Amino acid sequence: MSQSNLLVIMSDEHQARAMGCAGHPFVQTPNLDSLAVRGLRFTDASTPSPICVPARASFATGKYVHHARLWDNAMPYDGSIPGWGHALQEAGVPVESIGKLHYRDVADPAGFDVEHLPMMVADGVGMVWASIRREDERVTGSKRMLGEYIGPGSSRYTEYDDAVVRRTGQWFRDRASSGDGRSWCLFVGLVAPHFPLVVPKEYFDLYPLDRIPEPKLHPRSGYVRHPWVEKQNAMMDSEGRFADARERLCAMAAYYGLCSWLDHSVGRILRSLEAAGYGDTTTVVYTSDHGDNVGARGLWGKSNLYQESVAVPLIMAGPDVSAGTCDTPVSLIDLSATIPARFGVDFPCAGRPLTDIAADPADPDRPVFSEYHAAGAVSGAFMLRKGRWKYNHYIGFPPELFDLASDPEELDDLGQSPAHAGIRATMHAELLRVCDPEAVDAMAFADQAAMVERYGGREAALTLGAPGATPPPETQT
Repeated sequence: MSQSNLLVIMSDEHQARAMGCAGHPFVQTPNLDSLAVRGLRFTDASTPSPICVPARASFATGKYVHHARLWDNAMPYDGSIPGWGHALQEAGVPVESIGKLHYRDVADPAGFDVEHLPMMVADGVGMVWASIRREDERVTGSKRMLGEYIGPGSSRYTEYDDAVVRRTGQWFRDRASSGDGRSWCLFVGLVAPHFPLVVPKEYFDLYPLDRIPEPKLHPRSGYVRHPWVEKQNAMMDSEGRFADARERLCAMAAYYGLCSWLDHSVGRILRSLEAAGYGDTTTVVYTSDHGDNVGARGLWGKSNLYQESVAVPLIMAGPDVSAGTCDTPVSLIDLSATIPARFGVDFPCAGRPLTDIAADPADPDRPVFSEYHAAGAVSGAFMLRKGRWKYNHYIGFPPELFDLASDPEELDDLGQSPAHAGIRATMHAELLRVCDPEAVDAMAFADQAAMVERYGGREAALTLGAPGATPPPETQT
């Protein structure tokens, strides 16, 4: 039997639009663009939750967040729910990881034969303080989420990504010389373009500050944020913590520079794959766990349901993948289904293999779902995509409705439009087919309250977990 390998590369916080192949007017991603040219780009992919740990747990298990009940960055995946990695292991398919996982602990049976340079949540605990979400109990982040320094340079994250890329190249060489002819699956986790917003100077300089356009819908220009979003953002308010207008421009230049740094890392990985002789036998998938607002609406980071935050890049290329684009809405949970299916392995999953979706373009109205119950959220938020319509349901707040066919930038909220009451009712009924939002919201709060009590109560919880970005592991190996 000839080899048919699978390489999955997942970055962190890469806005779906921030690629040349996605039509961005100035972001430079030549390696991802080349991958898209020879592969299949899914133009409308979403995360199951716009924050790291729940998104990754959902991707690992193929379950919606409210089924896995891993709600926030203090509830990391520990392998107790069988995932696609376990399915591959049971089938005898070699499956390993290199780099960021954001799971609980290296000792957990998370579905990989070996985890190389794994980045897990801080201290195996995560941000417990951010799980205290009720408005009268929560606290404001004590440090600037985006990092104390913003601009050109190196950070532990860029150093970590470099180590992950080098280890990946060595893995290909070792595998090629091992004499083991079995088909393999390798997951590679890169951190960029996740903050801190520090990037090597040559990439920062790709984006001169005087050429960076003003982000859309800024509150100082009269835009009024949705009340749920306003409350969520108040927990960190990165926009309000810039020293001046120049530092804000530096933040955008650094983010876009990190996108190009990420692209450089992907290029190095793909070149080492080819050099090891695996180019003709390996399907490559590139994606990210969620996006980043990059100043739109005066917001930074992720943690809301707008396209900048909830949409993800998704490209698949390989010897049996037809080149082109697929406009059918998909989710990272569909990638969860794709991985075991690639090896003919059964795996119960809420998603559908991407190859099947691409082969059946007659289903443009398939629903796609995302949800958020994490840092800053005073109540649960639920997104339902179906066809041209996007419906955001907030517990205790008015809904939002966007027509992405005529309004892809989500400039015109139809959530209160009398003319669209029927559409809202149809979309809400579709949401109820996925879950009962009020019941899920209550479950999330109950689970988070129980977790806080297990850690010793509110005062103890306030001391647990990293204040922002998870520290990377040592990378000398």
